[in-house]
Amino acid sequence: MLMKILTLESFGGKAAVSFDNTVPFTLALEALRDSGGGILDVSPGVWSTGPIQLYSNTHLRLSEGAVVFFIPESELYRPVFTRWEGIECWAMHPCIFCSDQSDVSITGKGCIDGNGVSWWNALRTKIESAQTRPEWPIELELARLNPGWEDQPGGGGGRKFQFLRPPAVQFYKCRNILVEGITIRNSPFWTLHPVYCDTVTVSGVTISNPHDAPNTDGMDIDSCSNVLVTGCTIGVGDDGIALKSGSGADGIRVNKPTRNVTVRNCTVGDGHGGIVIGSETAAGMHDILTENCVFKGTDRGIRIKTRRGRGGDIYNLTFRNLVMEDNLCPIAINMYYRCGASFSEKELFSLSMKPVSDVTPRIRDILISNVRATRCRASAGFLAGLPESPIRNLRMEDCVFETDEESGIMPGESEMYLGIPEVSAKSFRVLNVLSPVFTNVTVTGPEKPFTGL
Repeated sequence: MLMKILTLESFGGKAAVSFDNTVPFTLALEALRDSGGGILDVSPGVWSTGPIQLYSNTHLRLSEGAVVFFIPESELYRPVFTRWEGIECWAMHPCIFCSDQSDVSITGKGCIDGNGVSWWNALRTKIESAQTRPEWPIELELARLNPGWEDQPGGGGGRKFQFLRPPAVQFYKCRNILVEGITIRNSPFWTLHPVYCDTVTVSGVTISNPHDAPNTDGMDIDSCSNVLVTGCTIGVGDDGIALKSGSGADGIRVNKPTRNVTVRNCTVGDGHGGIVIGSETAAGMHDILTENCVFKGTDRGIRIKTRRGRGGDIYNLTFRNLVMEDNLCPIAINMYYRCGASFSEKELFSLSMKPVSDVTPRIRDILISNVRATRCRASAGFLAGLPESPIRNLRMEDCVFETDEESGIMPGESEMYLGIPEVSAKSFRVLNVLSPVFTNVTVTGPEKPFTGL
């Protein structure tokens, strides 16, 4: 059976920056939906559009030289129910959204451009003006749709004023997803965000956002299962490849862990972390493999971040055959992560033992092997568990870490933490880790290769 192939031109589309192709995209994609599926072939040129929606058995194919260019007007991105920074809520419609669908792909050599600069500048203005409440019409609308938003946790992206800006591509409750070959750039918020999805493949994708673009994670695998990420190249303004499973009480209520994820043969440069677990960890994550990757110039290489109140059981993590260069800190496991917390919440960062509850995170069963890290500018490593929930069964084998003692960057820049005293040595810092095993691990540069508090 031949698959139906449609073009935007046949629905009145024009490859011109000044022409709004929202209607042609909508008509073409709905025609494919109504006929049982097929291919929307986007030819070379710049195709300006508002947000678009994909459906089951639909294949968005971007020709080389094709750019899907999103119009940065907040009123176009009408609220949809989704998950935003780990909380189920109403948020702005993603640039490309696919909800409750199956067998969907985005492939080709073309580009999705989120045109994010207006969004990033708006966020910066709101922060600089000390905005604390919703003000824009879309923010006020989202606040009405999200009762209790004032008490919802966030990661610093704009929850406190309901500036819940769109990710570039989001799959929500979908199955059998393929994203292959394309470039995604200039995302307003997180770039590629599968949520509650099963069987996802991301292959040969390039993701590029400016290094100072706020909250522009490369990809966020969020409460998903059976995911393969392979051969991707990422340089962004936040974490590179991040795994998440919901924030705090809301993530525990939803209770969808991220599991069975493989990240292989990827390169991440520019960003806060290469392969990242958290900080939205509530439903837990397990059976994660990262291998044969290069993390060059990222702030951290392997990064696990959470804190009291975030919850989650994180276990069976394997990181092997990794090359890291010019990182602040190649390995960071941080249960004192500060971002999104109020400085008044001092108990979250206490060095004293606190009662264990369902929002106490747990980290265990980690293997790190054959890592080569050079020019570690802040420290060789940062491992900080909680006194009531220490990191358990951590094994590190056949690893070499070389610190840059001349970088001028202090060890306190190794991670974003609160509550832990500063130190001066750029060594491997270990706090509340229960009987770690280090086999054939070499740290060169600092006078003392391992320290405690």
